[in-house]
Amino acid sequence: MKLTFEDFQPGPLGIFGPLHVTREDIIAFASEFDPQPMHLDDEAANRSMLKGLSGSGWHMCALFMRLSWDGFIHRIASAGAPGVDEVRWVAPLRPGDDLMLEVEVTGKRESRSRPDIGFVHLNNVMRNAKGETLMTISVPLMVLRRAAVAGK
Repeated sequence: MKLTFEDFQPGPLGIFGPLHVTREDIIAFASEFDPQPMHLDDEAANRSMLKGLSGSGWHMCALFMRLSWDGFIHRIASAGAPGVDEVRWVAPLRPGDDLMLEVEVTGKRESRSRPDIGFVHLNNVMRNAKGETLMTISVPLMVLRRAAVAGK
């Protein structure tokens, strides 16, 4: 049985992961999607403000989605998301990082236009194994209501 809108309450949802990131992962993603020198080349990265090879912020967003899916979204009667409220890249993603995602439900509301869904607001913090915050991301998730799931 999938979790529905009614199953969510404000507070911690869980901590998910780990997800290991290799140097090869960082370079492969950057080569395809964000080919800036600090994501591809050690020498250029050392001269950058990041002071070493680092993953793209967009790579962290993709890893956030992987952690979210594996951790909890696959168990939810999800109807998608209307977007992202805010994303902050706080510290660099480094080769060898083991990522964890801490998720908190910060609020919820019924949809005004669609009685079959509600919005569950999630604040997410991605950390490495040292506990350093790498990224924060705030997302409103659209979740089916219990009656909509029962009617299927």
